[in-house]
Amino acid sequence: MTSGPDLGVERLSAPVLIAGGGLVGLSTAMFLAQHGIRSTAIERLPGASPLPRAAHFHLRTLELFRLAGIEEEVKAQSEREFLPEGAIVMMDTLAGRKLADIIASLNEGVEELSPCRRLFVSQPGLEPILRARAEQAGATVLPGYEVAGVSQDDDGVTVTANDADSGRQVEMRGQYLVGADGAHSAVRELLGIPFDGRGVFSNSITIYFTADLRPQMAGKPLSVVYINNSTFGGFFRLDRSCESGFLVVNTMGDPSSVDAADAASDTSESRLIELVRIGAGVPGLPVRIDGLARWRATADVARSYQQGRIFLAGDAAHLMPPNGGFGGNTGIHDAHNLAWKLAHVLQGHAAPALLATYDSERRPVGRFTVEQAYSRYVTRTAPYLGQDTAQPVAPDVDIELGYLYHSAAISSDGDEHPVHDDPRRTRARAGSRAPHVWIRSGGRRVSTIDLAGSAFTVLTAARGSAWCEAARVVAGDHPGLELHAHPIDDREAHFADRYAISESGAVLIRPDGFVAWKAESMLPDPVDAIGRALRRALTAST
Repeated sequence: MTSGPDLGVERLSAPVLIAGGGLVGLSTAMFLAQHGIRSTAIERLPGASPLPRAAHFHLRTLELFRLAGIEEEVKAQSEREFLPEGAIVMMDTLAGRKLADIIASLNEGVEELSPCRRLFVSQPGLEPILRARAEQAGATVLPGYEVAGVSQDDDGVTVTANDADSGRQVEMRGQYLVGADGAHSAVRELLGIPFDGRGVFSNSITIYFTADLRPQMAGKPLSVVYINNSTFGGFFRLDRSCESGFLVVNTMGDPSSVDAADAASDTSESRLIELVRIGAGVPGLPVRIDGLARWRATADVARSYQQGRIFLAGDAAHLMPPNGGFGGNTGIHDAHNLAWKLAHVLQGHAAPALLATYDSERRPVGRFTVEQAYSRYVTRTAPYLGQDTAQPVAPDVDIELGYLYHSAAISSDGDEHPVHDDPRRTRARAGSRAPHVWIRSGGRRVSTIDLAGSAFTVLTAARGSAWCEAARVVAGDHPGLELHAHPIDDREAHFADRYAISESGAVLIRPDGFVAWKAESMLPDPVDAIGRALRRALTAST
């Protein structure tokens, strides 16, 4: 950081600026760092999130953490904080009756779909891991600053930020800006990008508390407990000790009445203690209130994820109720989709037109996921909103692993496809996440996820060696671009069947693990085929 000549305004620069140094902002910095791109994140808070918000991290997110080299560290932190696995259920109180099984076991059946497993970890536990990994590779976090102004020109973006305490001003210059600054995004507001969707449908609260709930919960494999009774509707999440946690309250009284939507009308300490006791089903339970968050349940998507050199990600781009845990995961997937594209453009491997595919790929996924979170909110907590206006609830794995991309950078078969499908059926369809298959490679057992995780990759079956040679030829036409090729001659793994190709077929996988192109069998000119598919993936042009 250097001092400028006028008024002592300090200036700094980085190829990518990030507004927001929380979950999504730090993930963006980490993913950019994987590709060798330096970034600076501007974070309003002076330190990590002070409240122990626990997040449910999904299969795809853990795959991304695995590829970033932090999966084991995240798992260890999760195990320190929470019991692993567990179920998601609905009860009238913690001490009372079970009303329904929502997810019987957190990771039932995931082995065939992913090398990873779902888990819970608090944001104060996770964010230091993300930050350390990003900083190791050259990222910078500027804490305690708020974005005050944004402007852009043909060459880059200028951000003005103020220190919340001293008022000191910093001017930052970057080639691109990612607005990952949350639900009340200053970047989105400065750009004038509106939200579209259902708007606000509840004034909700999250009560952070300490109370001994071991008699009700200790030893029970329960990750989240939804509560529905005559007083309120919401859910509990407790830490490993069952002596602290939080209670979300979305509705009060009769959940079939629109009057139930204002849970924040009385937030006196005595009322908060009463709600914890009622939810626990233990009158007179000693309760200490550690914090309170008031928030509005919404289901909205930004009208655009991009304006020139500026992009929106996470809650700045989409807002959804917490049911299903999709918000943070979707934001992390936004960051991963955008990071490799920014990196390849900055390194001169891809055309700037590629960046427009961030909006065309991620915004439909955002809309779908927002509606799925809303559907879960309605069916689990707020039937007064009317289930006839909500989408049918899709299986969780479809949302986690089965979302499909459609853009100018993907060589699709021309058929119309939905925005999601069962990941068991996508079978390396262009625009889908490349399926997980355990194979033997170099004398060890690895997942195809590990082979195709950070660079362009050609995977081919047993009789597809010509594709590997073609990939080497094509790589020579793109100096500095990583293009790997792996022949998979492991018939016991049924790789060709899982990828829906013949023994001479091949797929081209992007650095984000999504299939850019597929040939079901050998083509007359494999060099030309791979070359055209790679050019399209890099230029978003045929």
